[in-house]
Amino acid sequence: MDSIHVATLNIRNLADRWDERLPLILADMAALQPDILGLQEVVYVLQQDRLIGAAGVGRYESTRGWAGRPEYGNAMLVREPLTAADSERLDLGLTRSAIRTRLVLPGGASVVAAVTHLHHVSEDEAARDDQARLLIDWLADAPIADGQVVLGDFNAEPDEPAYARMEAAGYRSAHLEANRAEPDVTWPSGLVAPAIDTDGLPGCLDYIWVRGSIVVDACRLVFDRPAVGDPGLYPSDHLGLAARLVVG
Repeated sequence: MDSIHVATLNIRNLADRWDERLPLILADMAALQPDILGLQEVVYVLQQDRLIGAAGVGRYESTRGWAGRPEYGNAMLVREPLTAADSERLDLGLTRSAIRTRLVLPGGASVVAAVTHLHHVSEDEAARDDQARLLIDWLADAPIADGQVVLGDFNAEPDEPAYARMEAAGYRSAHLEANRAEPDVTWPSGLVAPAIDTDGLPGCLDYIWVRGSIVVDACRLVFDRPAVGDPGLYPSDHLGLAARLVVG
């Protein structure tokens, strides 16, 4: 059996006090140092994924999957000695995408890891459900592995069809499995900024999904601390999630 530490965070591109938020992301990343970190809303020309990967002692390589335009989208940071292989991108429509890669863990177990970010308009539940269907079908054709891990901002509450579709396909929410409940809120974080997104009610939108021979050892919120002296400054408008998993 192998242990693996995974995490996810929507970094809110370059909006909403990015220059002030970046040091908070870097500090938390330096402490967290997961084996895999799924990022959403990454602006590649700013090298945001590589800046985050450079925090702390670990060495990370980034795999990118653009969404809507080539300079923007998802990224997956993988910590050495793990190496991403057979990486692919899926277009989900509505300027959304997913990326997946296969990883062989030190003890010989393998996982397919994916990062995605689904459609954001609150009332468009059917669109998110269709994107979840496309994602599931694509992952069904992924390289053979002991388990799958799907990281990302689904923009879907636990009572939405997209969530139910993931469960019906055999995916299990790591936070639910570890804590018997989803977080009450992963968006908004408490970040205060002039142009902050206020579309929709606060809720749980971000997930770590697992399927196959994976046991969830623990799962918790991360990137969830405000700045010292500024309770309205958070690493992002989303909170992140991290999970410790046993594979094989």
